[in-house]
Parts: sequence; C-alpha cells; structure tokens
Amino acid sequence: MRFVSFLNPSGTPVAGVLLDQGKGDQVADLSHPSCRKLMGATVPSLQVLIEQGLGDWAQRLAQASFDSDALRSLADVQLLAPLPRPGKIVGAAFNFTDGLAERAMAHPQEPVTFIRSGSTVIGPGAAILIPPDVGNVGYEAELAVVIGRRALCVSRDDAMHYVAGYTLHNDVSGSALVKRDGGNFVRGKNLLASAPLGPWLVTPDELPDPYAVDLRLDIDGRPLQNGSTATMLFNIADLISWISHRMPLEPGDVIATGTPAGVAAMHTPPAWLLPGATVTVESSRLGRLVNPIKAGEPFLER
Repeated sequence: MRFVSFLNPSGTPVAGVLLDQGKGDQVADLSHPSCRKLMGATVPSLQVLIEQGLGDWAQRLAQASFDSDALRSLADVQLLAPLPRPGKIVGAAFNFTDGLAERAMAHPQEPVTFIRSGSTVIGPGAAILIPPDVGNVGYEAELAVVIGRRALCVSRDDAMHYVAGYTLHNDVSGSALVKRDGGNFVRGKNLLASAPLGPWLVTPDELPDPYAVDLRLDIDGRPLQNGSTATMLFNIADLISWISHRMPLEPGDVIATGTPAGVAAMHTPPAWLLPGATVTVESSRLGRLVNPIKAGEPFLER
C-alpha cells in the first residue's frame, strides 16, 4: 500500500492512501467524515498509524470501501513529506560501491553515519533553500527506510521486521561546509529545507526486494545519477542493526541508505545546486520527487 500525507480541504495535514481507480491515482482522505467508523479514535496521521502498526493498518485499509466523497484526485492535492516531521534521519555516507569507485575511495570497514534533524525535511514541490554563505551544495538520490517500531540492539537477522516502509530522499548537502569542518557532517547535513522526502511511503509487501530499486536524479532534465540499490555496501539490515546498537530508533525515524555514483562534485563542470533550477529524484518503484531550488537566508550568521 502507498500512504501519503497531504493538506485536506481545511488546510490540515492528514494521512491518506493512494488508490489506483483505473482513471488515474486517487487519494482516500482518512480524515473525511465517512472514514470515522473505519478510523475510530485514531488520529489520521501517518506517524500515528506507524506507531500503532502500519502493517495492520495497511491490511485493514486494503479491505475498506471508501465513500466517493472521500476520494480526491492525486493531481489536485498538495502532498507533504509522508512524515512531515520525523524524529530524526540517520544517514549513511560512503555506502554505495559505485559511488566509492568514482571517488577512488576504499570501502569503509563499518557504516559511516550522521544525524540529520527532522526539521530539515520538506515535501514534494517545496523549495530547497540554498544559503548564500555555505559554498557548494550538492544532491544525493537515496532510498529512505522508515522505522516501524522501537529498535534497540536488534540483530541483523531480525532487523527487517522493524521496517514500516520505503520512500525517496534527496540528501541535500553543504559539501563545502562539510569540507570546511574537516569532514564533520553536522552543519553540512542540517541546512534548513534541505531534505526532500516523498512522494509517498510504500509498504514492504509492495517492495519485496529493496536491493533492486532504481535511483535516478536530474537537474532541469540533465541526467546526473542513474544507479541502483544493488550497489549498496552495507544493506538495510546491516544499517538498522548497527545504528540500533548505538542509539534507539523510534517509530517514524528514517534511515537514509546512501547514494550511488554521480554526485555533484564528480561531474564536469560540477553540478552544484543553484537557485532557479529544479531537481528530480525518481524511481520506477517509489515515484517521483520534484523540488525547485531557491535562494535561502544566510545559514552561518543570522
């Protein structure tokens, strides 16, 4: 099942499910009055559905019959990030073998991770903001994994049972700032409005092989990344287990699994993000995530 978050007619962020009705995709608005019996006392929020067990909700909603008044055309709704404010994003750096090869880097012996604040997340169509004072800013097309229940010191064999679903992520990075900070990711990975997420959350039953996911990225139609999760160095189970032995992962937390070859610095000329352009991350399995790029406020001095 594909879950979305969007603004309902009253302007309130709510959860919905994406349905293929044969006449184009439609969104079933779980906040609609006709869904009250179905939802019971549950708030129509994807975060809440994850906390209660997204797999169980997916089965329940798959059997539901939605009133026609609760259905809205996907083209007519304003999508938000599936999780507009996740608790945290844990990113994996240097995690695709083709990406390491293009930089002539050795494979790390264990995952290299960083923390991104959930407040940096934006949804489809929202503007990526490029501060004028951080230097070169790059993109990274990624598969994002959403955690479904608390994971603490989980084994690799059990790790995939903690996955609620998958979505696309663009890990926009202040590359010059990371370099300036001696390789420390904190500031460069936490620019405001720098983490596009979406367009929807796909449950594991619809993506049985997360290592056969194509990942493409272009800027204004110029292809820059064309890879696959097949070249992931540490797989999803490795990452969940490794991270959960270092910090608790909570329902709704996101693991960004890294990016394939084709990052901005590797192109001639370098393909840094610039205001006025539009960047698109796309996968045949996970949809299309499009964001314009605009100039932001200064980040280092406010």
